Amino acid sequence: MAPTTCLRLPFLPARARSTNPAATSPSPRRPSLKCSAANGDSSIKPNSISNSPAPVPRATVADGVESVDVNGLRRPSAPVSGLTVPGARDPHWLPRPLTSADVMDANGKGLKVAYQGCPGAYSEAAAKKAYPNCETVPCEHFDTAFQAVQNWVADRAVLPLENSLGGSIHRNYDLLLRHSLHIVGEVRLAVRHCLLANPGVKIENLKSAMSHPQALAQCEHTLTELGIEHREAVDDTAGAAKFVAEQMLQDTGAIASSLAAKLYGLDVLAENIQDDKDNVTRFMMLAREPIIPRTDKPFKTSIVFSLEEGPGQLFKALAVFALREINLTKIESRPHKERPLRVSDDCLLKNFDYLFYVDLEASMADPKTQNALGNLKEFATFLRVLGSYPTDVNEP
Repeated sequence: MAPTTCLRLPFLPARARSTNPAATSPSPRRPSLKCSAANGDSSIKPNSISNSPAPVPRATVADGVESVDVNGLRRPSAPVSGLTVPGARDPHWLPRPLTSADVMDANGKGLKVAYQGCPGAYSEAAAKKAYPNCETVPCEHFDTAFQAVQNWVADRAVLPLENSLGGSIHRNYDLLLRHSLHIVGEVRLAVRHCLLANPGVKIENLKSAMSHPQALAQCEHTLTELGIEHREAVDDTAGAAKFVAEQMLQDTGAIASSLAAKLYGLDVLAENIQDDKDNVTRFMMLAREPIIPRTDKPFKTSIVFSLEEGPGQLFKALAVFALREINLTKIESRPHKERPLRVSDDCLLKNFDYLFYVDLEASMADPKTQNALGNLKEFATFLRVLGSYPTDVNEP
């Protein structure tokens, strides 16, 4: 049975009631709230902006730019002379009910956190760093971890988004749009690759190394220097360690974490074998509900949008942030799966259509961020807020 999601109301104080006798009328009927079932798959609609599957009525601000609905929050309109709206008549001014994401234990006690890979994977270490007291749930694929949270099998998911050496994990960018989850945090993890082998096996006995393709690429020069020429790619670093241990391989080692060595009874033949010692992976923390953004500490906001084709369109999109002095920390383009090709004006050429993923150093609680996105919405063909969440300022 699909979970239900209640329409959330914005977290803003009620306006003062009008003192004009002419505006007095019998008590209005209380607005009714309806719960709608989450469909489990967010669709992309032209000229839309959202961060939740459930639509919320829009409000406007005095400068003509629409305020942006994020976590049920709205920026109040500038006061208009002679116009007041009683709070009881305007449901947008009532507080939004708290969700489990708002009141969750910081240590994650009692939470089930999904990650991709076998026990001992770096993603499990990231999940434990994000939620130290959580119960981790291994998933075979990234998509499985998304579904585990969406279907209430797990409470959170911690999945990699980018690596300082290998770049972005494009699969997870695509899955962010396919599923209706929200980014509620980020965690950075320093990746320390180790060369593992069965007890008694020496480095000179190894002819092959097995691991995830990214791990193999990150250790390529070191493996060559060790005389290990053959590479075998598998889906997971910890899965490689598990396979080497179960098969009792004598000529193949695994590149994985020291935790994987302990779990599967392997020896650590070499530590920190990555070619670049500064190897950091950034993970996103996903939940069914967004958190309430704040301005008292560093926040990031992640969005995705698409644009019409034409000269200067991307420049205009980025200018809405530059003009408001909002710093961008990342921009990533991905082919638009709903509209992979676009016919040019002369009807002779077909061009790729793109989605742009952007990270802002800003909170959705800041009015200038809401105004920037409202400005962007005026000419974007699609706009969605993926999450507004605290920045990880800790050491990886």
